[in-house]
Amino acid sequence: MAMEAWFMDDSNEHPRLPHRLNPKELLPLDKLAELGVLYWHLNPKNYENDEELRHIRETRGYNYMDLIDIRPEKLENYEEKLKNFYTEHIHGDEEVRYCLEGSGYFDVRDKEDRWIRIWIKAGDLIILPAGIYHRFTLDTSNYIKLMRLFIGEPVWTAYNRPQEEHPARKDYIKNLNEEVGLQYPLEAH
Repeated sequence: MAMEAWFMDDSNEHPRLPHRLNPKELLPLDKLAELGVLYWHLNPKNYENDEELRHIRETRGYNYMDLIDIRPEKLENYEEKLKNFYTEHIHGDEEVRYCLEGSGYFDVRDKEDRWIRIWIKAGDLIILPAGIYHRFTLDTSNYIKLMRLFIGEPVWTAYNRPQEEHPARKDYIKNLNEEVGLQYPLEAH
């Protein structure tokens, strides 16, 4: 089953609800790719021996990996961390997350500054480009286990909006405006 994405409504209801427009309108994955968001669906039961995951890691240079369980009984300062994850921000590097269990939402801004909600579930690997405004929250399942991938040493720094002068944001906007499709060395789904 492919990852789902949609434009969000303007409701102030709990962030873990779907926030779909009415009528529901799914966005095709190629619209996310235009924003530089990449996606693969892999077998999460075989992540330790998955050749496609190994190929993605080698091709894109991801040499650091760790796992994180996001649920109340496993994550220290759970509510505070979820609040921080849900604050709109950018990173100076790509954000790479592979969902091994559970589910959650990544929200990204489109070219018109509208929120797009991306629902990831077990098997979904998503790459958000450096400089894209985004945020994360769990869905109502209240649980996700993620693999985090990095090039080199992990950098956890989030730069809360506004960050229009940050070099990663400037590069992202430049690439987006040049409409060169944000070039990547590996074809995503």
